Amino acid sequence: MATPLVIRPGSPESSPGKGWLDRSLSVFAPVEAKEGASAILLAANVFLLLAAYYVLKTVRESLILTEGGAEVKSYAAAGQAFLLLLIVPAYGAFASKVNRIRLITWVTLFFISHLVVFYLVGAAGVRVGVAFFLWVGIFNVLVIAQFWAFANDIYTQEQGKRLFAIVGVGSSLGAWGGALLAGRLFSILGPYQLMLLGAAMLGGCILVSQAVNLRESAAADSPGPQTAREPLGKEGGFQLVWRNRYLRLIAVLIVLLNVVNTTGEFLLGKLVVLESDRVIGAAADAENLKRAFIGQFYGDFFGWVNLLGLLFQLLLVSRLFQYIGVRGALFILPCLALGGYGLLLTFPLLGAVRIVKILENSTDYSIQNTARHALFLPTSREAKYKAQAAIDTFFWRAGDMLQAGVVFFGTRAALDISGFAGLNLVFVTLWLLVVAFLYREHKRLTHAPA
Repeated sequence: MATPLVIRPGSPESSPGKGWLDRSLSVFAPVEAKEGASAILLAANVFLLLAAYYVLKTVRESLILTEGGAEVKSYAAAGQAFLLLLIVPAYGAFASKVNRIRLITWVTLFFISHLVVFYLVGAAGVRVGVAFFLWVGIFNVLVIAQFWAFANDIYTQEQGKRLFAIVGVGSSLGAWGGALLAGRLFSILGPYQLMLLGAAMLGGCILVSQAVNLRESAAADSPGPQTAREPLGKEGGFQLVWRNRYLRLIAVLIVLLNVVNTTGEFLLGKLVVLESDRVIGAAADAENLKRAFIGQFYGDFFGWVNLLGLLFQLLLVSRLFQYIGVRGALFILPCLALGGYGLLLTFPLLGAVRIVKILENSTDYSIQNTARHALFLPTSREAKYKAQAAIDTFFWRAGDMLQAGVVFFGTRAALDISGFAGLNLVFVTLWLLVVAFLYREHKRLTHAPA
């Protein structure tokens, strides 16, 4: 009996109308005919967005650590959650009144205007470290959640599972390039002129978003060209989360993930400050020298994180989604964190913390990040924009708030690096348990075979 021919998605046989771009991208993911251009535009969009964020993140680390220290950084992060209690409902109300491209354009312009203000105030000599830290923490979670909501809205569930790996390459490449750029330019331009560079990149994001929206809205076979011109429903983001078990599990996942990650960031920041004190000492102009030392350290650190993240995104994400699926990929990061913080129980040194955080963050920004956003593919448009914005902003920062409590009580209990690593292992165990529940719920929601 003859063996039947199996035509796989993304192969030339399955899409005879594929152009050169579609065929080229098929090396990395199964791309169908006429999908390549929008995937590249979305990748360019998130490239600019992440490049801007990592330039501003490097500025943020330098300002907050020299003006306040690692403890103040942790406590300031908790304040973002309280601010988001006001910002998330306001964002949802605005989203109910405008279509998706106006939402993206006006929210991005809102943040660009703030960068100009920070530049003027900081250049005048005002200490803006804490305020800028709070602002960056709200900016990055909101605009990135908004971008992925846009991508989820454009693609069907089947398309998203195939094409998010390519879009995520832009995210990883932008994060790497932004960190590298910040590390090279920090000593030349200083923190405040880098803010203006970030504002210019965000202006580019608006233009690319407009191009993607026009292309997809005009396409006859687009998943929902008519809905692109319609505002969202009236239900708020928090309401959507409270009423849906699947969304609640994602919210808890985000809280635990961020507690683990930011506790690790606290350990790294504390050791970096101690190292800058040891290297610089009480030299003349010590504050500026320490600021430059910390800025260069984080520029190099973020560069390694995002180089590895880019390689993981290019070589692993699409293949992992193909073989173990979106929900299976959710287990990778907590298992890696379990081993990493177990290592820190024995080797609580700056070099060890740096290696653990490079591996943890690079996996987070590639495999975990793409899988996390793909979880919203089978949800409603309201959930994509409003619930995802609530989860990726408030619940993300709620993790910061919980982590600030960990730092507060841990510091008063005189915990050392190993002690904080032990606490993180407890949170990683809870994280794995939530992933197991989410795995089952995602399977039910997508009607996947057992």
